[in-house]
Amino acid sequence: MLSFKLIYSDKYFLPIGQHVFPAEKYRRVHHKLIETGIAGPADFITPQLASDQDILLVHTPQYVNKLKTGTLSAREELELEIPYSSELVDAFWLAAGGSILAAEQALKDGVAVNIGGGFHHAFPDHGEGFCMIHDVAVAIRRMQRDGKIRTAMTVDCDVHQGNGTAAIFAGTRTLSEPLPSSGQAVLGKRPLMRGAHAGDVFTISLHQENNYPAQKPPSSIDVDLPDGITDDDYLAWLDNSLSSGLRQFSPDLICYIAGADPYREDQLGGLALTIEGLKKRDELVFRVARAKGIPVMVTYAGGYAQRVEDTVTIHCNTVVAAKEMFEAPSAT
Repeated sequence: MLSFKLIYSDKYFLPIGQHVFPAEKYRRVHHKLIETGIAGPADFITPQLASDQDILLVHTPQYVNKLKTGTLSAREELELEIPYSSELVDAFWLAAGGSILAAEQALKDGVAVNIGGGFHHAFPDHGEGFCMIHDVAVAIRRMQRDGKIRTAMTVDCDVHQGNGTAAIFAGTRTLSEPLPSSGQAVLGKRPLMRGAHAGDVFTISLHQENNYPAQKPPSSIDVDLPDGITDDDYLAWLDNSLSSGLRQFSPDLICYIAGADPYREDQLGGLALTIEGLKKRDELVFRVARAKGIPVMVTYAGGYAQRVEDTVTIHCNTVVAAKEMFEAPSAT
């Protein structure tokens, strides 16, 4: 039995038909974790739908009303890039409930994994890029509202920049310190690091520069990576980003968006990480969090590998990495 909880529901399945987003991945991750003995049935807890009041901590009343009543404009639905339905609204409300539960469990156990969520392209007043609402932001604001945390840090390792996260947590900004120079030589080009510190939530995003979204609002730390970056250079930049961020900011909770799409065979990505490199990425985040004594909640975000099984393996490895890092006698 794991020392931490996995949050999952069969109803995480997104009813979007044939789509590049593999809606079945959540069920397949759940099945593989049990089938391989990584986790048992008792390790999973089932979330409830977030309340409308929870969603309104982040999203505008007008947008929430449109979602609940099915009155999005044609343009707004087009921006979502997934077909609207009331069943889809319920699935996103449930993902937000799962992220709230993951945050609560992480504060108790040191780590928790939502086998879903990570919908980081949603803005307060609209959705984008397969993301209807921003479950991670909802979880953060709910924890703050309930007095369980004061500050949070998002660590976004999806291949696409967390534009919704950056916009939601913009606030008052001051320039952050530059990243250390140890990770500069990447394919003959230095990644562009942009920095701005924001209020009670510090946002870090490592992503492919030449990829969606076209407009990238500033996070507290953005690392705009060149095409084709491989494991070692990626890990160096992640290490630098975490070190820089944690020198500037002391979060009560880390929200780790563990996208599977930096994988070298991802259909919507152009980075070149291996499955093993992605597991090392997870280990690094967990090692730092444990060493600093900061609880970490995980969401899964994107993953569009040519073989869905690769995406499933990457997501399962995130649980394996958490198990190895948090159940070891000491973090090394």
